Amino acid sequence: MRVVESEAKSILVASKLPDADYVINPYTGCAFGCSYCYATFMGRYVGETAEEWGQYVYVKTNAVILAREEIPKLQRTHGSATLLLSSVTDPYQGVESKYRLTRGVLGALVDASWAGRVSILTKSPLVTRDIDLFRSLTRAEVGLTVTSTDDRVSKWLEVRAPKASARIAALAELRDAGVPVYAFVGPLLPHFRQSRSELDELFEAISSAGVREVYVEHMNLKPYIRERLEPRLAGEPQSIRDSFAVARQREMHHEVDELVNQLLSKHNLHLRLGEVLDHQSGVAAAAVHRAPAGLRSDSVAEPQTPRPN
Repeated sequence: MRVVESEAKSILVASKLPDADYVINPYTGCAFGCSYCYATFMGRYVGETAEEWGQYVYVKTNAVILAREEIPKLQRTHGSATLLLSSVTDPYQGVESKYRLTRGVLGALVDASWAGRVSILTKSPLVTRDIDLFRSLTRAEVGLTVTSTDDRVSKWLEVRAPKASARIAALAELRDAGVPVYAFVGPLLPHFRQSRSELDELFEAISSAGVREVYVEHMNLKPYIRERLEPRLAGEPQSIRDSFAVARQREMHHEVDELVNQLLSKHNLHLRLGEVLDHQSGVAAAAVHRAPAGLRSDSVAEPQTPRPN
């Protein structure tokens, strides 16, 4: 893993997400390198290839300084704005243990008595380290992306990400500490259509952790993402490969949507934004996980895109 220290031009960036007015990305790149991640294109803004995704992280060493400069200015004009950490990286990936940029940004928000909602989305249980800061913010909420209850399945597509079981445990710990929580079930694994019990178990585990709010998103299988997935699918049973092959078909999405709604009702979970997010229909781009959220890195403006899976 290559860690590169760099400086950003700004850290607060306006977003067109319906649930976030501004986004903050302390890092460029993500060490988790999930096979289904759409954000491989970010490499072009720091001179990295798509093939190198997951092998580098650019650390914006001045992120906290910028936050302490920019947050009070925004507070004077838009003090109730909703902020998201992060839209195109994981704010609690491994380098956060050393650099503590996410914690520093949260500290700046606490010191400014930020009144707007602050939303965190991560795959890492390291997020529980900052419970003290979440409890000090007026409207903080923390979400963890959970794609399966089976650690073997999560390691199949999320090789370097923390185990699914650890993420669910982190949700329970946060909730027990009084921090509002949500789960991001995204992407929905295509084989859930044939293995409905797995999705049932996932929603049951989320509900048992005390979570009541969820986002759900279909897998983005655009050609460049499918190309990255192919090596991971090569050794899987034919039924799994077939499920990915037809996953983009509209009728398959409708069938899975019906299953999702049934299981959400069964486990008393509320679906945020009122529908399963879908990159093909444009709902995801206008909703959660990676819509406009550009961030300047060095002299290059990163494109605006939704939250990480």
